Amino acid sequence: MRVNKKYSCLPAEEKGIHIINIRAIEDIGYDQHESTLLNSLSKNPDADCKYGLYFRDGKRKVDYILVYHYKKSSSGKTLTRRVQNDSSTRSTKQDQPLPGKGVQLEMGESEPHVDYHEDDKRFRREEYEGNLVEAGLELERDEDTKIHGIGFVKIHAPWNVLCREAEFLKLKMPTKKMYQINQTHGLLKKINSVIQKITEPIQPKVAEHKPQTVKRLSYPFSREKQHLFDLSDRDSFFDSKTRSTIVYEILKRTTCTKAKYSMGITSLLANGVYGAAYPLHDGDYEGENVEPNDRKLLCEEWASYGVFYKYQPIDLVRKYFGEKIGLYFAWLGVYTQMLIPASIVGIIVFLYGCATVDENIPSMEMCDQRNNITMCPLCDRTCSYWKMSSACATARASHLFDNPATVFFSVFMALWAATFMEHWKRKQMRLNYRWDLTGFEEEEDHPRAEYEAKVLEKSLRKEHKHKETDKEKLTWKDRFPAYLTNFVGIIFMVGLTFAIVFGVIIYRISTAAALAISSTPSGRSSVRVTVTATAVIINLVVIIILDEVYGCIARWLTQIEVPKTDKNFEERLIFKAFLLKFVNAYTPIFYVAFFKGRFVGRPGDYVYIFHSFRMEECAPGGCLMELCIQLSIIMLGKQLIQNNLFEIGIPKMKKFIRYMKLKRRRTLDHEEHMKKKQRYEVDYNLEPFAGLTPEYMEMIIQFGFVTLFVASFPLAPLFALLNNIIEIRLDAKKFVTELRRPVAVRAKDIGIWYNILRGIGKLAVIINAFVISFTSDFIPRLVYLYMYSENGTMHGFVNHTLSSFNVSDFQAGTAPNDPMDLGYEVQICRYKDYREPPWSENKYDISKDFWAVLAARLAFVIVFQNLVMFMSDFVDWIIPDIPKDISQQIHKEKVLMVEVFMREEQGKLQMLETWKDKDKKKGENCNNHSPRLSRSHSGSLSSCHSYPLDV
Repeated sequence: MRVNKKYSCLPAEEKGIHIINIRAIEDIGYDQHESTLLNSLSKNPDADCKYGLYFRDGKRKVDYILVYHYKKSSSGKTLTRRVQNDSSTRSTKQDQPLPGKGVQLEMGESEPHVDYHEDDKRFRREEYEGNLVEAGLELERDEDTKIHGIGFVKIHAPWNVLCREAEFLKLKMPTKKMYQINQTHGLLKKINSVIQKITEPIQPKVAEHKPQTVKRLSYPFSREKQHLFDLSDRDSFFDSKTRSTIVYEILKRTTCTKAKYSMGITSLLANGVYGAAYPLHDGDYEGENVEPNDRKLLCEEWASYGVFYKYQPIDLVRKYFGEKIGLYFAWLGVYTQMLIPASIVGIIVFLYGCATVDENIPSMEMCDQRNNITMCPLCDRTCSYWKMSSACATARASHLFDNPATVFFSVFMALWAATFMEHWKRKQMRLNYRWDLTGFEEEEDHPRAEYEAKVLEKSLRKEHKHKETDKEKLTWKDRFPAYLTNFVGIIFMVGLTFAIVFGVIIYRISTAAALAISSTPSGRSSVRVTVTATAVIINLVVIIILDEVYGCIARWLTQIEVPKTDKNFEERLIFKAFLLKFVNAYTPIFYVAFFKGRFVGRPGDYVYIFHSFRMEECAPGGCLMELCIQLSIIMLGKQLIQNNLFEIGIPKMKKFIRYMKLKRRRTLDHEEHMKKKQRYEVDYNLEPFAGLTPEYMEMIIQFGFVTLFVASFPLAPLFALLNNIIEIRLDAKKFVTELRRPVAVRAKDIGIWYNILRGIGKLAVIINAFVISFTSDFIPRLVYLYMYSENGTMHGFVNHTLSSFNVSDFQAGTAPNDPMDLGYEVQICRYKDYREPPWSENKYDISKDFWAVLAARLAFVIVFQNLVMFMSDFVDWIIPDIPKDISQQIHKEKVLMVEVFMREEQGKLQMLETWKDKDKKKGENCNNHSPRLSRSHSGSLSSCHSYPLDV
């Protein structure tokens, strides 16, 4: 194509790049309708590049996208073009503008106003992109998009760059050598085949998920040993995940050093030089004429609620998103599977409570109106005496969760947690073997942008003071203000949580007193349930709000610490966020389980808050029922509102807001509006990937609900299972359809989350021991049955746990205003405690029964804790971390690799021997020549003798 010189806008040195001013097209005389006709007759260039998946030549694949903002001139006419760089552009010097850089030309107009801030960003982009070209990457720019003011830089990594970086990163790639995977024999083989046939309907229809009998031997890629690898199809040897990882490593390593800046891609993103950086999705996931791709397959076989009953295609997830995200979904799948037996046992325990509720003697005694037990008032003055039989429903409901089976279930869940951790470790090793991560060791990551900026600031301060500046780094002295802020901030947040819980306690006490004035008996009987339910809902709302606030505060506290690497940042953020969210979620539950009703006092000598509010006490059936209500509402509310509605609603709302903003910025050009968007434009409108911390966090908090207080709520595993079935597909749909494709990160484990899980598992044993012994009536029942029962039954247990009080001993102003509310005069009322009766010498003192029960409770805690810990450690010891077949396969791989290299060395030696033999024969032939011939061919003779040296 020949271009008129007056329309060229680039220097003559840049060959092969032709940019035409848009006004020149109008000067030529093309009418809009004529150009539209030409476009319709010509081949669609967007279809050649598969709508942004390839460069404009349709051959080079787009591996990564950089997005930047640029400003248009006041006239609104911007030079738009798509420029690609070829091999000639690599010789471009850094001080020259990069090929494809946006230059606005307005002919016949005055020079536009200079924006120095934008110019600075443009200069940095020029230098950075020039350095990327020098690193071997190929770039192509596109500013002719439907999103005005947004430019895209497409990046392609050629074969030689991929090979070089794969060798640097020590990526394990499959070799030509294939070997047989050890198969089971005999009875195990038959059992496995039966299981495969049974589970075939719930297996995803994905090639990667089918059981394999052979596996390719993997070895870290080396350019010197390319003959070991199957390079028959170079385009598919490095998949899109690996290509984007390699490009991202180059982007992090490449710097922009103008004006004393040393900035990688993270710094450039943080400073707004680039607006976004992301790899592309493989294509569309819905539509009529969509080409088959991994994203579409994942959407059909994984990210769909219709396949909730199927296994996850974990290998395909790893192939598309990388090992780190693959491990998260694998862990979530294992956790959900392990919840199935826990749910079944929990349902059996609950049904046992339902079946034996009519045989429970204590609740029958409480419901028997013939006992005529008169209880002391629940509050001062306004509350009157009440019959114990009015709490019959609460007592019967308490038995559903407070029965001997719950003790067994607590032991079972402690062993379940240990088994789950061991099962996950074995599954993790299988995945490491399958994904060729057995020898992978994480290397130190690149410093974060904020860390580099702080170091630069420190070095500049020293230069200003004329001090010698060696290689600077941040010390504990530099971080001390941040550490102090962290400590004070966390203490303040924990104190805020306690203050809110205390405020809810005041609400419960005051509301109970207000409702007790109700004239209707039904209103008075439902006071406890009403107060408990409303207080828990308030707690739930506060927990959800504070969860979001604490997440932001934890991130801010971590940012001011300025951790050096992304890994350090992530670990510190996880620790702070988990600590704050753990305290936030479990403080109300801890209060009900261990503090409510413990510091009440007794009639005539109650404990008061602010000299007016009497501390609340547990129901006659104990606090376990209230703990169950608290736990169930908070757990289910968090799962329904926070985990599901927030995850669905907030991304869709953000997407809608972005769509509306872009719609406002669009011109009303019909032709441009009808044009199909490029892949990178579509992906730009998706939500950025924010990391796996929120996903793990909600599951870890749920794991705490399942294990920590499971003695009070046996149905917790069932509700967790139902939530996780939805959660897996919800997260999958979010990753496939709602988020930009994240950069694949290699990882061989789930990191710090495993240690948190182990800690929660150990803590669960201690908490359940205290819940059984102090919150439930299990220990008092055992003590009564074996020490005080006259006939070896539970008859008389309720009377044994109640103490007597003479109403004449009420303090002045605390006696009921209506003592005749029950229709008769009350002389003695009862209250739940172990104290001496009013007719004894030491009236109202703690009785011997209290100390006997306390000793039994402490003994149970010690025995239960040590026994269950021992059993958990025994399970940990008896189950090997690495499956036997996997350890054999790893050993087999090492042996085969040695064999491959030994054969290669033998082949080299044989070749060398062959060359030596040929050399000797040639030497003999040279010596047999005539002297005249030898003299005339001395050059040939010398070359014969020099041949072995060349070899």
